[in-house]
Amino acid sequence: MDGRFKLDNQLCFRLYTASRLITQAYHPLLGEYGLTYPQYLVLLVLWEKDAQPVNDIAKRLLLETNTVTPLLKRMEAEGIVTRSQGTKDARQMIVKLTKKGRDLQEKLMDVPETVGSAVLCESVTPETVPSLFEMLDDIINKLKQNS
Repeated sequence: MDGRFKLDNQLCFRLYTASRLITQAYHPLLGEYGLTYPQYLVLLVLWEKDAQPVNDIAKRLLLETNTVTPLLKRMEAEGIVTRSQGTKDARQMIVKLTKKGRDLQEKLMDVPETVGSAVLCESVTPETVPSLFEMLDDIINKLKQNS
């Protein structure tokens, strides 16, 4: 058999599996507050800078707006964010955190460290994380150029 077609030789499989397992690690931590992992990512974007257009949130998450919009609608229904028309451009939808959305930051304060600790191992240490980020960023940037 050609080694190119062995599952164990596929970078994509390793990245997919790591992503899926990391997302699973978030599940019990976020589920306690009724959040999904994609909702948590939106919160991270809005905690960095509140009151952003949907397009900016989608770009930051490397997603299409038609993927982000239903997610934001659910978050609005749950009282985590509000969506309103932009003042400069009525076609633009601005997303803002509610008090509940802002309060979730305090409640989820330990999540990054908890998940970060879960991935530490022999080859991934606090010292090697920056170089891992750099390698993953290089892969992401290369793939963005090709899409």
